[in-house]
Amino acid sequence: MSIKLDLYKIFCKVAKLGSFSKAAKSLYMTQPAVSQAIMQLESELEIRLFTRTPRGVVLTNEGEILFEYANSAINLINVGEKKIIESKNLMAGELRIGVGDTISRYFLLPFLEEFHSKYPKIKLKVINRTTLELTDLLKSGEVDVAICNLPVKDSTLEIMELMDIHDIFVCGEKYKDRISIPLSFNEIADLPLILLEPKSNSRLYVEKYILSKGVKIEPEIELGSHDLLLEFARINLGISCVVKEFSKEYLKNKLIYEVKLCEEIPMMLVYKYGH
Repeated sequence: MSIKLDLYKIFCKVAKLGSFSKAAKSLYMTQPAVSQAIMQLESELEIRLFTRTPRGVVLTNEGEILFEYANSAINLINVGEKKIIESKNLMAGELRIGVGDTISRYFLLPFLEEFHSKYPKIKLKVINRTTLELTDLLKSGEVDVAICNLPVKDSTLEIMELMDIHDIFVCGEKYKDRISIPLSFNEIADLPLILLEPKSNSRLYVEKYILSKGVKIEPEIELGSHDLLLEFARINLGISCVVKEFSKEYLKNKLIYEVKLCEEIPMMLVYKYGH
């Protein structure tokens, strides 16, 4: 028995809508053409599929059995077609990623290398901005995905947690003797601090948390990158606030030293945002 797939698609549409005319409109066909398709299917199967009512049509018992299987089969075909399209899309095109400078270097690079190896024909476009700027770019459609620090509150964005990060204070050899015991936030505030620029989400997070403890911190030096924070601390220009996970090499090689605190700053989260 060989029956065209199109007949089953028309059958399922009529069954779902309960009307030949509604099915015809949905399928961009004439009503006689839909009626003819159903008649052909009934003829080839030698069963009656629909019963006419004043409000339209309803499935017969045999029609209900056929619909259960035919609809599942068509759904599977649609899923298969979608998967093929998705696969084709990964063979060419462009992926636009919004990310901060620090996360880009210390977190994203290995993933970009792996992605480019698997999908070499995908053009990668990486845009570096602050968290707030990246979420605006994401909502305007200028990037496909943004990787940022919390906190961001926006119900229009789909959020996926990627990793935990911890903000710490570090210093060079010159200040090493002054941090032999854990320091309070008040003691930290009296030191020459080096922080990221004011728009940085990481800085805002640290400042807000310490302020919630009744202490206001003000930097002597403001910088635009995490690498500079590490270098300025290393050459003893002050106490830098850095991300511990992104400073491991400096700490391991004793180029800088972690300033122990009486109370640790709670961890932040790195998130992936998308529509």
